[in-house]
Amino acid sequence: MQYDEQKLQDFMGRMVGEFGAIACAPLIALGDRLGLYKAMKEQDWMTSEQIAERAQLSERYVREWLSAQAAAGFVDYDANARKYQLSNEMSMCFADETSPTFVPGFIDCAEAMFRGLPKLEGAFRTGLGVGWHEQHPSLFKGTERFFRPGYAAHLVSEWIPSLDGVHACLSTQGARVADVGCGHGASTILMAQAYPQAQFVGFDYHAPSIEHARGAAKDAGVADRVTFEVASAQEYPGDAYDLVTFFDCLHDMGDPIAAAAHVLKTLKPDGSWMIVEPFANDRLEDNLNAVGRVFYSASTMICCGASLAQDGKMALGAQAGEARLKDVITKGGFTRFRRATQTPFNLIFHAQA
Repeated sequence: MQYDEQKLQDFMGRMVGEFGAIACAPLIALGDRLGLYKAMKEQDWMTSEQIAERAQLSERYVREWLSAQAAAGFVDYDANARKYQLSNEMSMCFADETSPTFVPGFIDCAEAMFRGLPKLEGAFRTGLGVGWHEQHPSLFKGTERFFRPGYAAHLVSEWIPSLDGVHACLSTQGARVADVGCGHGASTILMAQAYPQAQFVGFDYHAPSIEHARGAAKDAGVADRVTFEVASAQEYPGDAYDLVTFFDCLHDMGDPIAAAAHVLKTLKPDGSWMIVEPFANDRLEDNLNAVGRVFYSASTMICCGASLAQDGKMALGAQAGEARLKDVITKGGFTRFRRATQTPFNLIFHAQA
């Protein structure tokens, strides 16, 4: 076998960086779960002893963790003083859960991907699905923590105003909203906080997530206007909704056409459906980039299996693209469909009868 020695060495140089990223992932989880990042947030230069004392942890472990963080460039190190500091920029990424650049939520999802390997190995051989409910619980927590900052940054300020007439409708007393595939309820609660005149109900087939969402609504002080129920996208109850929302979940469904048809039946004649999906172009070659890499990987480990575990087994995948999504939604009976807005990570669509 002939090969280019320089290309091989260049690639292995790149792989050293990949190995470092993989090895660093559990250390990010430790820093998050043990409060190390928060212990360093908005603090001056600190020794490993001071950081360990502030976090109430073993200094020797903390010192080694700090060395890895410094090597990764996440933490700054003063060699003369032997002290460490977490910059304000890195604090936004690792210590502030409200920041749109918060990282540890994705690390929770990555943990679930690794824990799901045995099931995925079997699924690859049989073609059978791996249901959302079959994933490790870190996925449910991580999904909320990963998506919630983006929703908080864009949902109320940009996405809803991009839907013709929806902001005004939700500001009207008695407006009704169904948030389907709501998971832990982050999107539902954000909308309820922004629109106190409206009533909201979140639906998800995963009972533990619904239980968590109910507690979150109570903690947020919106339980009087927000309810959560266990139901699928094809069978959730109610009708005459002013707005139905699907956040990053349509592509996970086994029969998204049937889901679209059910949404149409439950909307008012002038109602709106907001579909938020991962950003993707229509052609594979146009998604061969950093964002596509993340979404195709997650789709392989999570999204396709979730769909293949359901009736329909369409397995759109997390990089379905606008053309394919439009085809699904119009086959469900909608005649009006447009891209309302977008971010580097999401496409936001507006569909009406």
